Amino acid sequence: MSSAAPSATYRRLRGYARPYWGLIAAGMLAMALEAGASAGTLKLLGPIVDDIFVRHVFSYWLPGGLVLLLLARGLFGLVSDYTIARAGRGVARDLRLRLMAQYLRLPGARFDAEPVPSMLTRLGTDSEQVAQAAVDALKVMVSNVLGILATLAVMVWTSWRVSLVLLLLAPALAWMMSRVGQRYRMLNHEIQESSARMLQGADQALHAQQDVKAYGAQAAELARYAAETWRNLRLALKIEVTRGTLSMLVQVLGAIGVAVMLVVAGREAQHGRLTAGDFMTLMTAMVSLVPALRQLTNVQSMLQRGISSADRVFAVLDAEPERDAGTRPLARAQGLIEFRHVDARYEGSATPALRDVSFVARPGTVTAVVGRSGSGKSTLARLIPRFYEPAAGQILLDGHPLTDYPLADLRRQIAMVGQHVLLFDGSVAQNVAYGELEGSDEARIAAAVQDANAAEFVAGLPGGLHGHIGAKGGKLSGGQRQRLAIARAMLKDAPILILDEATAALDNASERLVQEALARLIPHRTTLIIAHRLSTIEHADQVLVLDEGRLVEQGTHAELLARGGVYAHLHAMQFREPA
Repeated sequence: MSSAAPSATYRRLRGYARPYWGLIAAGMLAMALEAGASAGTLKLLGPIVDDIFVRHVFSYWLPGGLVLLLLARGLFGLVSDYTIARAGRGVARDLRLRLMAQYLRLPGARFDAEPVPSMLTRLGTDSEQVAQAAVDALKVMVSNVLGILATLAVMVWTSWRVSLVLLLLAPALAWMMSRVGQRYRMLNHEIQESSARMLQGADQALHAQQDVKAYGAQAAELARYAAETWRNLRLALKIEVTRGTLSMLVQVLGAIGVAVMLVVAGREAQHGRLTAGDFMTLMTAMVSLVPALRQLTNVQSMLQRGISSADRVFAVLDAEPERDAGTRPLARAQGLIEFRHVDARYEGSATPALRDVSFVARPGTVTAVVGRSGSGKSTLARLIPRFYEPAAGQILLDGHPLTDYPLADLRRQIAMVGQHVLLFDGSVAQNVAYGELEGSDEARIAAAVQDANAAEFVAGLPGGLHGHIGAKGGKLSGGQRQRLAIARAMLKDAPILILDEATAALDNASERLVQEALARLIPHRTTLIIAHRLSTIEHADQVLVLDEGRLVEQGTHAELLARGGVYAHLHAMQFREPA
């Protein structure tokens, strides 16, 4: 939870509403006019009662004036509702865009520390509640404060002696709102953290629904989810009890005020200083104050919930983005990669993921990286596009440290195909010509699809290249998704290619098609292959063998087999041959 004071958070929050101050000012003017129309309606009650019901004198201007005032109040209310809603939704949109942009700038370590469901909560619920605090709460406060001031003005104008009764209520009400505001803020922060955990638990169980069913874990997952929902329910009930208690106390204070006002009004009437119409005006005004005061107390919940959400949002916006201070332009790299005594460590981990790794990968060669699970293979690959930064040592491209290049230029030199291909809800062409490749010539896209051995299944899709493949490529098989990823890499035509266990999860037939496509993609590039199946890297120019983060062996496939070390042992285990 942010340590920023609520007032500082709210001041910063109001800054996001600055582009909409024109709309907000128009809304406030409409609210002031609405309050004036309401005050006029109240004041008109006196003449209506005195003239029509006491003196029995009828005049058409009284009902006509009442209708005009009510119409004006409705029109000004509509204008204020629209302008404030437009500003509030604009703030929510701007905040979501800024938050999404920040997430896309954050280093990979952030995505290890914060689960995606928590990020979605900040982008969704938190951003909406921040907008409510920035603008919607302002509307409720300003509208009700103006209404209360207009009502008080009518009461003082009608009888200042009777109106003094309200001074007894103000200190008690202010004290209650201050105390309750602190509790609201604490409870709202807890309920938002609980909502994020609840979403995370559901996301894990639903994504792994096959494993949940296969291992009979439905009851366990449901119990875990139920425990979090029960905690969320208890917190929500605490908020409702807090809100209800405050609302009840406001009504009790209002009832006491009405009772005292009746006594004072009776004395004023006895002395001839208060007519029946004046009494009706005062009573109606006093009764109308109670709902306005209740709304002012209820806005505490909205405001504190928004401030708690703002703390969560600002914690992301204030996070340090990826370092991008490189100034050396890079149009197209030769592809010479050199690791010099590189260490890598994940945040919160006691042991390094890589220790003192040094090697050179030359242009036009294939470097395979092998080792047991957890030996640091994927970590090594992620350091090259700077998804993570080394803890020690240097990585050079064409003789210069990676940090010398702008991130966009560096990543433009790298194409990646991983084991878990991420496609997007759209057409085949949109997924192949993705990002900076958007707008590529259709003939080039078709050629990339053909070279990736994907043309046959793409032709069978409704719409062909422009056929939709569903969310995350859900309409395609694993091998088909893999070949579209290879087509994307072919279209990018980058000088560095990273293959992270690209065929590990495929059946033999799909693997053969993918391997044929890769054979067309690999030549004339610096290629790094993170391999699980050693049969796929026998023709690599060099093989790097990692064990517990250390580079323990380096050489060709034949040299490492002849050496009889870790690689030979892995090879023997995989092919069930004696080492």
